[in-house]
Amino acid sequence: MTTIEHWIGGALTAGGSERTGDVFNPATGEVARQVRLAGAADVDAAVRTAAKAFESWGDSSLSQRTKVMFRFRELLVEHEDEMARLISAEHGKVVEDARGEIIRGREVVEYACGIADVLKGSYSDQVSRGIDVFNFRQPLGVCAGITPFNFPIMVPMWMHPVAIATGNTFVLKPSERDPSVSNLVAELYAEAGLPDGVFNVVHGDKTAVDALLDHDEVAAVSFVGSTPIAKYIHQRATENGKRVQALGGAKNHAVVLPDADLEFAANHLTAAAYGSAGQRCMAISVGVAVGEAGDALVEVLKRKAEEVKVGPGDDPASEMGPVVTPAARDRVIRAVESGQAQGADLVVDGRGLSLPGHEDGFFVGPSLLDKVTADMDAYREEIFGPVLSVARAADVTEAIELINANPYGNGTAIFTSSGAAARRFQREVKVGMIGVNVPIPVPMSYYSFGGWKDSLIGDSPIHGPEGVRFYTRAKTVTSRWPEVRQTVDAAFHFPTSN
Repeated sequence: MTTIEHWIGGALTAGGSERTGDVFNPATGEVARQVRLAGAADVDAAVRTAAKAFESWGDSSLSQRTKVMFRFRELLVEHEDEMARLISAEHGKVVEDARGEIIRGREVVEYACGIADVLKGSYSDQVSRGIDVFNFRQPLGVCAGITPFNFPIMVPMWMHPVAIATGNTFVLKPSERDPSVSNLVAELYAEAGLPDGVFNVVHGDKTAVDALLDHDEVAAVSFVGSTPIAKYIHQRATENGKRVQALGGAKNHAVVLPDADLEFAANHLTAAAYGSAGQRCMAISVGVAVGEAGDALVEVLKRKAEEVKVGPGDDPASEMGPVVTPAARDRVIRAVESGQAQGADLVVDGRGLSLPGHEDGFFVGPSLLDKVTADMDAYREEIFGPVLSVARAADVTEAIELINANPYGNGTAIFTSSGAAARRFQREVKVGMIGVNVPIPVPMSYYSFGGWKDSLIGDSPIHGPEGVRFYTRAKTVTSRWPEVRQTVDAAFHFPTSN
């Protein structure tokens, strides 16, 4: 059986740890390969390799960095199909969905291709007689990324292209559930001309995570995952003096007003709830039906949920694949059972789904719960699976209050034909990313991604301008160039302009 190894210093290496983990094919339930689980010594080797590479990469020209990024972008296009099928085989999502995450990740690479413009500093001439002030930004050193299973290429590419283009070196610790594509990315970077040691991959579990958080040569840590782990990452890394981006969980709501086109809204809610089997941090997990929209919306959602084609990710007819592990499947089943037991109406039941030829796969069908209330477990917990809960609200005020009372604030959406209602919603709702008739409002790469409340621990969003600021620090220079033999008396009082 193939064993996935680490990528350190431009080459594959088994490292010193003999521990391995299983990597499943979620569509069959079979163990497809093994992955090395790094020990502290393996992490140390990767970080020290990155630190050595930083000595030269940190002084590389903007031209050299962008040349690598342009070539890397073209290689991502050339290998798109290969990467999509690799992701589908280990994650379970359908190939076209995997292709979509590759494209969205590639957009950040395209942003990094223009890093020279983004890194331009400012200059103030003659702030005092013969004195100028200017600033510029410099890289931090070794940066680390700790990323989740649900987007094994897109989320890491929210991090490492910006970090590398701004002059840092990078150590990626991807999810051990679908690790293979990270090694392929490392190979493409090498083919693009990135020097050895600038981008490294260590596979592993909590042992590897803690080693990165504690390593004295890691300057910054970027993380995307659940809120409890985001809080842990943020606390431990900041205690060790590191910069931290820590994005947590979500419970995203989509409000549907009576004046919305219900067929349009339901179509998009269905895709946003069940795409990637609901395993997205931006998935819509709660539909808020306002007023008279309620029963009619649920009726359309029921029809569309029952029409979703569930199957293996490599089947072109499939719209939704399996969830990633048996534990994920069991969690979805428990959520449906809990919702029904606590008083919700089970409109569509996705439990017990069995596909001929894939009886051992981790499949669970779309489920739809109606009349879910804020005290139910199905509402409070992040299910991270193909379950759409519908809550009822009397008016838009009650819908906004429901969303604002939720501890998460990642993404939200409103479906309406009223500009006034949409404007009020986007101003009053306490959520970081908002869609108006757009169910999954993931910003483009030249904006930054990040929620509010328990969806973002700390204050550092990811990619875009905020990402550039995160991976660099500013220097401000006040300069004077006196003429030769000119005497300038030094002042003992606090300097002022004159």
